Amino acid sequence: MSVCAHVDQDQDELAETCRTMQLEEWQVLESIFPDCCVSSDITQGNVRLEVSIELGYTRSIAVVDDGSIRPSSSATHGSEIRDELSSLPPLLLTLRLPHDYPLHAPPEIVSLQVTHSWLPQPRIKTLQEHLSGMWQPGEGVLYPWVEYIRSGDFLETLGMCDDPSVIRIPHPAPHLLAPLLKAHHTAAQSSTFAQTSYTCAICLAPHKGAACLQLIGCAHVFCRACLADFWGLCIAEGDVARVGCPDPECVRDREREQAEGSEGLGAGEVGEEEVRRVLGEEDIVRWRWLKQKRALERDPSMVHCPMEFCQTPVPKPPSDGDDESGWARLRTCPSCEYSFCAFCKRTWHGPLSDCPLSATESFVREYLALPASSPARATIERRFGRATVARLVAAYEEEQANRKWLDASTMRCPGCEVKVEKSVGCNHMTCAKCKQHFCYRCGEKIQASNPYAHFSTPGLRCFSKLFDFDPSGEGAGAGAGEGRGAWAGDDEWQPVELFEFVQ
Repeated sequence: MSVCAHVDQDQDELAETCRTMQLEEWQVLESIFPDCCVSSDITQGNVRLEVSIELGYTRSIAVVDDGSIRPSSSATHGSEIRDELSSLPPLLLTLRLPHDYPLHAPPEIVSLQVTHSWLPQPRIKTLQEHLSGMWQPGEGVLYPWVEYIRSGDFLETLGMCDDPSVIRIPHPAPHLLAPLLKAHHTAAQSSTFAQTSYTCAICLAPHKGAACLQLIGCAHVFCRACLADFWGLCIAEGDVARVGCPDPECVRDREREQAEGSEGLGAGEVGEEEVRRVLGEEDIVRWRWLKQKRALERDPSMVHCPMEFCQTPVPKPPSDGDDESGWARLRTCPSCEYSFCAFCKRTWHGPLSDCPLSATESFVREYLALPASSPARATIERRFGRATVARLVAAYEEEQANRKWLDASTMRCPGCEVKVEKSVGCNHMTCAKCKQHFCYRCGEKIQASNPYAHFSTPGLRCFSKLFDFDPSGEGAGAGAGEGRGAWAGDDEWQPVELFEFVQ
């Protein structure tokens, strides 16, 4: 037998030995700490643990302001909040067991999450490093890890214990964290929950409280397996609004709040802490993305990047309150870094230059077509600013008035399409731009060599109408063409005396 064959055989035997040891270790862990073993795919080396911190006796927990936010915020609520607690929210560990664990490699910590984020991020990294250092070749380390975390011994390692009776927890908002710690302590103190059987409203089967999850917002209890199936299906289908309490009452309240357009968590809607206790990392990543997408779609000031290859949602940047400034229209795509105008969707043309009317006309027409007090109008005003919308409407109405005046008071040159206004004189016009001769009454081209034949040939439309006659005497420059402004109609046109001598 070759050397390579011996090596392969040794590696196979090593992997099989490690798999056996991993399975035995997991079975022992489940028998000792059944509440900690949330889920596992031990054949693939994937393990999830939820380890609550049981301090053993009541200790003073001091939540201290770490000074990472404005001092005024912490000064309002106090720089330190103390409470007497005997437990702290759990740590969630996602582990991957290498094929050669526990003989030659330690478990890999995929993620270490702290419920309610009561443990500072730098200390989480320190804890990960310390856990990795506890492994010894050939020995299982899962049980020591669980016991080390569950007993709270790691708090002394992280330097959070001033003395045996006081634990100091730095946090940017003590007034927000302290109630969460108290709520967890109250729930943990209820020893009856883990021992009591609950009937899951989904599968209608009784389950011990240890296998269930009580939702914080509504206090409804469901088994974790049913919640995992239901929430996983909702996330897979992209229906993030249904990732919440499946109780019919909460569903109705949530649908009503969504119809009313209320923001924040709806009735029975859950947060990330609860989702993490039920679903895996892949589902949580998609759930976060769907939540962000829904938040962007609800934001009336959000626009999409106009570049066809990008289309990234671009929210309105933080404003200094001056919506009158042209800078409020500037958007810069965070993906492709394209700077554009939020109104006309064209390349950014500066804060002083107005958008082309052709680009904003359809938007203004849509706005004016809506009822004055409609929610759709209010949404447009929130998106672009009420003052800006009013300015665009005023510019549009002024442009429409100019167009109406031009149509009523000018005649378009049949040669170059330039609009011409006649102030006084005869109806024989010569365009100053293209030198085209035309009739100001009907707009037809006339011969430059004999322009007056158009007015002196019987049977033509403008026969004997070289000059206009307005009985009021006020229409000399008020209009042009048939029926324009104050000009008289065809039945009131009069030939000028001695016109027949003009050839």
